[in-house]
Amino acid sequence: MQGMNFLAHLYLSGNDPDIIIGNFIADHVKGRRIEQYSAGIRAGIQLHRDIDEFTDSHPVVKETVLSLRPLFHKYAGVVVDMYFDHFLAAGWDRWSEEPLKHFTMSMYHVLMRNFRGLPPRTRYMLPFMLKNDWLFNYSRLEGLHRGLSGMAKRTSFPSGMEHATDELRKNYGYYQGQFDRFFPALRSFANSRRQELMAY
Repeated sequence: MQGMNFLAHLYLSGNDPDIIIGNFIADHVKGRRIEQYSAGIRAGIQLHRDIDEFTDSHPVVKETVLSLRPLFHKYAGVVVDMYFDHFLAAGWDRWSEEPLKHFTMSMYHVLMRNFRGLPPRTRYMLPFMLKNDWLFNYSRLEGLHRGLSGMAKRTSFPSGMEHATDELRKNYGYYQGQFDRFFPALRSFANSRRQELMAY
């Protein structure tokens, strides 16, 4: 259940469809299965992994995960991912000149146009994502709550994620501040790394 920050990963993919697809499917491509894909999609998968590594090792993210661990235990990192997607969506105008709705529709279009080539788990998930417009609805706390509650139902033991929006409401300013401290560094890293990888 890693890499739940779909909106951030897609935002950091730039405009290349192969990078977008690779970044989106990366968590569903294990081991040597990466060899089935084109060089461009492989570059997108690598970008996703580099973004995750940068994120997981960043002091601000580590600090935020630590603050949530008493409440959400091993799912604290997933909750941070979701919080940060919410802040990206809610403050979208700070990060992009393209309206959020237009961006999310264009991402769905790229993914659906390449539906047959997606891994089985991605093909299973994508219709739910489109039906409930996850990417856009994470801008609202109700949409975020639906996403977190849906994941809580699928965990092997009680995760408490259905209560994560209560914690966010309670300490909204703190988590917003953590996102604001972290995201510019992530964007700078991802833009630079994407340029390197696009030399495929």
